[in-house]
Amino acid sequence: MTQSKPPKRPQSSNPTSSPETPQPLDEWKPYDLDFYAQELVIQNRNKKDVLNESHKMRMTVAYGLERFWGEQFRLEQQNQDKASYWKAVWCKVAEILNGAGIQLPNREIRSNNPNRQQKEREEAENIRKMAEAIWKMDADDRTIALMVLTQFCDSLVWWTQRYKKRDNNGNNQGGQSS
Repeated sequence: MTQSKPPKRPQSSNPTSSPETPQPLDEWKPYDLDFYAQELVIQNRNKKDVLNESHKMRMTVAYGLERFWGEQFRLEQQNQDKASYWKAVWCKVAEILNGAGIQLPNREIRSNNPNRQQKEREEAENIRKMAEAIWKMDADDRTIALMVLTQFCDSLVWWTQRYKKRDNNGNNQGGQSS
């Protein structure tokens, strides 16, 4: 998936400022959560019932980073598109936080081992290590990560409400499903 960058915001055009005197907002770099949320919603708009997950994501944030991250695995057995959406949200938040100097654990879990039993053991161990890494995050970093994830999910919900496809009667396609 190609990642685009949000459009550049115009610099302050305050006539009293000089290049040597930065204005307070000139140095402020927003996380661009809304832009990235819009991008993910548009990418998943045509996948049946996937956007309903945005509302579930927002509710799941209250249970913590570990549970949010792990939800993709529960969904893998039901709907790969939904699981991929959860993973994409986690990866985007990790990318955003990395830009702010916070390392949100984001390791690859899948094993390429051709032996099925060995592959399952390796993946289970990778899941355990990932959950452990999330639990071991600095408390302040965890708090910030949860705040950013919460705001990101709020943006996902907002864009979902705007872009969700409707049938000929004006109803959401697919309705609310699990």
